[in-house]
Amino acid sequence: MRSVCALAVLFALVAGLGPFLAPHDPVAINIPGRLAPPSGDHLLGTDAFGRDILSRLLHGARWSLGLAFVISVIGLCIGTLIGLIAALGGKVADWAVMRSTDTFLAFPELVAAIVIAGLMGAGTWSLIFALSVTGWMRYARVAWGIGLSLATRGYVVQARLAGLSPWAIARWHYLPSLLPSLTVVWTGMFARAILGISALGFLGFGVQPPAPEWGSMLLDARIHMRSTPLQMIWPGLAVVVCVLAINLAGDALRDALAEREKAL
Repeated sequence: MRSVCALAVLFALVAGLGPFLAPHDPVAINIPGRLAPPSGDHLLGTDAFGRDILSRLLHGARWSLGLAFVISVIGLCIGTLIGLIAALGGKVADWAVMRSTDTFLAFPELVAAIVIAGLMGAGTWSLIFALSVTGWMRYARVAWGIGLSLATRGYVVQARLAGLSPWAIARWHYLPSLLPSLTVVWTGMFARAILGISALGFLGFGVQPPAPEWGSMLLDARIHMRSTPLQMIWPGLAVVVCVLAINLAGDALRDALAEREKAL
């Protein structure tokens, strides 16, 4: 678990410090040096415009990981709120909210995000909106399920009889019980957000050039995939390793929480 968490922390540091670690300007064009292989000056080579791939990867981590963090946090807040409304609002609110959630879950998230981004137009804000709107349902179901299980607990019943409002009960009694499970869900959704950002970037709906983002780097490199495959391998490898590290960290966190519950 320590090695996995260390790898996840490493990616977070790269996202934060990447621009300071980059050896070159990620948007500086150098046509004479285009499609150069790895060398001492360009450790991972250059792309079709002569831009240093390593520098673009380091700068791109801020876009890919930073946007994924924002999107997953927005989904966490929206989904938790909706789940608590369903759990605390009575049978009518329960039925209406959860049937709406099931309807959203019936559509593939990435396909729905592509449709929304296509309707809104390419850009960072449409990317954030599309992935946020399609990424809250799992949080809602977890919050709803745990909320229903807590409704019959003695301390919740006593708080209700004491006259506390539903939102006060949610704040002081529901949220502390929800946070561990929601944190585990959040790690998985964080990884899914990275994949979604890369997919929309590859399709041209994400962060627009010349900003370096891993998905858009894959888009730029696809033309030269046969002649210089390393252009696609490096950003693709960054996405795979990052998503794998986050998922493994989430699994380790889930196992640790399960062991803690058994000990209690």
